[in-house]
Amino acid sequence: RREQARLKAGVVEEDTEEWQKDAHFTGLERVGGVDLSYVKGDDSRACASLVVLSFPALEVLYQDCRMVAVSAPYVAGFLAFREVPFLVEAVQRLQQEEPQLQPQVLLVDGNGLLHPRGFGTACHLGVLTDLPCIGVAKNLLHVDGLVRDELHREQVRSLQRSGETFPLTGTSGKVLGMVLRSHNNSSRPLYVSVGHRVSLGTAVRLVRACCRFRIPEPIRQADIRSREYLRK
Repeated sequence: RREQARLKAGVVEEDTEEWQKDAHFTGLERVGGVDLSYVKGDDSRACASLVVLSFPALEVLYQDCRMVAVSAPYVAGFLAFREVPFLVEAVQRLQQEEPQLQPQVLLVDGNGLLHPRGFGTACHLGVLTDLPCIGVAKNLLHVDGLVRDELHREQVRSLQRSGETFPLTGTSGKVLGMVLRSHNNSSRPLYVSVGHRVSLGTAVRLVRACCRFRIPEPIRQADIRSREYLRK
């Protein structure tokens, strides 16, 4: 908890890059996605994957998949301590081997500020790499009074078209993230939250701009490629 609190002090919750201030993200050319896929039935062996896609075309420019031995135990609220070190290593390898392909922002399959102590995986990875990071979760984390009750389901149903959103306001009154309908063909939303060096509004716009399907392409490709690597 102390280490988490120490790192959390480094989180920047607003836009820090020129491309973020532009409605069309002019100047954004590379978007990264990360994923960790576990060997079926073995939670100590996983494939860590990092992909970098061109923007706005969303074509894969770089991929790095490798097996890792996961030794830290799973503790709810502290998942990042188990998984993030491998993702940081992947980013560092890219910076050393192909620095011209470094992503200008990372999309993370998980939460950022939407977390029991306001410091999810996307914040953790962002602070350690000092890259802008966005948390994109498929399910709602029950924190600060947020629950998937009938009211929440009704709000989700009210999202009729791609790009429509509503804020996740906790009991504390703080907006912890946004619920986004990312694609017309899927009524299941995404839960977007700030990781590091990005505002919530920019995070939501960028996630939507990266969606060919429900899941944003950088995360989707990282997931596909890590599973394919395990299969082989």
